[in-house]
Amino acid sequence: MGCALTASSIEPSPARVSLWADTAGTAPARRPALPGPAEYDVAIIGAGYTGLWTAYYLSRADPTLRIAVLEAEQVGFGASGRNGGWCSALFPTPWKKLVAASNQDDARRLHHAMASTVAEVGRVCAEEGIDAGFQHGGTVTLARSAPQLERLRTEVDLSRRRGFTADDLRLLDADEASRFLAASQVVGGTFTPHCAAVHPARLVNGLARAVEGNGVAIFEDTRVLGIGDRAARTASGTVRAEVVVRATEAWTARLPRTRRQVAPVYSLMVATEPIPPGLWEEIGLADRTTFSDGRHVIIYGQRTEDDRIAFGGRGAPYHLGSRIQPGYDTEARVHALLRRTLTELLPALGGIGFTHAWGGPLGIARDWSASVGLDRRTGQAWAGGYVGDGVGTSNLAGRTLRDLVLGQSTDLTTLGWVNHRSPAWEPEPLRWLGINSGLHAMRAADLEERVTGRDSRIARLMSPLIHG
Repeated sequence: MGCALTASSIEPSPARVSLWADTAGTAPARRPALPGPAEYDVAIIGAGYTGLWTAYYLSRADPTLRIAVLEAEQVGFGASGRNGGWCSALFPTPWKKLVAASNQDDARRLHHAMASTVAEVGRVCAEEGIDAGFQHGGTVTLARSAPQLERLRTEVDLSRRRGFTADDLRLLDADEASRFLAASQVVGGTFTPHCAAVHPARLVNGLARAVEGNGVAIFEDTRVLGIGDRAARTASGTVRAEVVVRATEAWTARLPRTRRQVAPVYSLMVATEPIPPGLWEEIGLADRTTFSDGRHVIIYGQRTEDDRIAFGGRGAPYHLGSRIQPGYDTEARVHALLRRTLTELLPALGGIGFTHAWGGPLGIARDWSASVGLDRRTGQAWAGGYVGDGVGTSNLAGRTLRDLVLGQSTDLTTLGWVNHRSPAWEPEPLRWLGINSGLHAMRAADLEERVTGRDSRIARLMSPLIHG
């Protein structure tokens, strides 16, 4: 998280509830739990974006299907209700791995499908009347040092060699980048139009209402204890279905047979109070363009519909044994660093207060490769491993699962991520040592670049190890 990682003082934490939960409007009534054993055509585990998009597209394609969504907590309880609100075309799998799994044309086709996905989410929001604050303003990534600018220039060059154009990603000079966002120390940047800012909680709640309107049953407070062939076991009884879809992302680590399939890694966020119009004229983001910069420890932000900045980043530790606990959603040190990072990035915010601090886990596969698939023999389907890029990717997953479940061969079912199987993470404590060592290395890489003004050797050495 850049220079903010040297913070020496910790500010008192603001409200722990997420900004999104606080501004989502009237909370929907708690849905009933599964009353007992049941049979459905399709049972979906997890009422986040992946599960709800899958239910949405399946119920639209075949209204006769009996579909149930089983949720351990409430709709949108996981990353779907707490994320940074980037509905982007970002796809986590490294390009070389996509090409190795298929070919250059198919890798390009997957990235084009992700770009189209951003518009598809906006289309559904408009059609279903989902007030998700969808604003298709793209993403600006700032370069604030010479090494960052060189990495972004290399990224654009690679994009051209892979067959993408300036309509997908273009390099910005310092003035162009600053017109998007008047940050400190800007020397350049990149812009892609393939991203929209959204209100995550309103999106997931609106999607749940649309799904229920299509006749899908959503059961909350229904924890799945295990998945078998064409069955999901709960405390209320077993749900049998021709297809069982696992849409549990970070919580996959809690299921008996998939504990090492993804690592739940925490990402934390803060939000400012509403910023007055005059200050926005100075800052920029007139189109609610989402923003980041070229540092190694990821940061991300958006201008919200109610004129705040919601800002997040990595930096919280991975917890031994892939533990997920409510207490991990708040990490005072990291939240303080996020506040300092944002005000260092945008000094004009010096007098603006912060009102919210929250977080949650995201899912990372061992090879950093998202996947979607269906095993016809067992009836088990899955999607996930989004590495924090799930707002858009989950929609593509839902449409792909629709086609797989219905037995249709389409452009989506032949994309390179379909039926990919990631290797298991190492057993503990190797997993804990490896993930946290990678995090510390990226912090050190940012510090190295600030001190030397040159591209980090640490980052070059660690990159192959981190990405498998």
